[in-house]
Amino acid sequence: MPTKLPQGWVLHVIRKTTQKRPSDGKVRTVGSYRVLHDGVPQKGSWASGTVAESKGPGKNKPAGNGHRIEAGTYPLATQAGAKYVTLNFSSSLSPKVYPKPGIEVLKTGERAEILMHPGIGFLASIGCLDLCKSLPNAAEGIDYLGSRERVIEVILDLKRYLGSKFPKHNGKPIPNAFIVIEGEP
Repeated sequence: MPTKLPQGWVLHVIRKTTQKRPSDGKVRTVGSYRVLHDGVPQKGSWASGTVAESKGPGKNKPAGNGHRIEAGTYPLATQAGAKYVTLNFSSSLSPKVYPKPGIEVLKTGERAEILMHPGIGFLASIGCLDLCKSLPNAAEGIDYLGSRERVIEVILDLKRYLGSKFPKHNGKPIPNAFIVIEGEP
């Protein structure tokens, strides 16, 4: 049964499968995402696509377990870290330059610093969510530039949706903004 989506700004993720890379046995979870405003799917190439996460099952405890987070509804916040921020990220297109764009997922139990951020290669996270266009099989890598653009567009869309209510500083809850994750493949 599908999860009831909250009103507001929502990034809706539906986990579909896992992929195992034959060369080293690494596993990632692959699903789809879409952005909604008060239940209405948004248009644009950035507003829907594929999301990659760590292996399952979803676990919100203990901290540092190397798995994806549990399916559920989570509030969002602007990220204030050394490697990822929501406001004032680097304009560099190099994957080696920090800080990169990202949004924090809150209320993840014992887990901390669970983010939505750009991915690169097979998977660029432990517990985080990497947005991209498509991952048809385990041989397909995440294109950093395309992933970075999607994350930036999501941040810009949040700012447009919330207007003056969008936080002016990193490390602050984003009002009326959620990620809803379904599925445990």
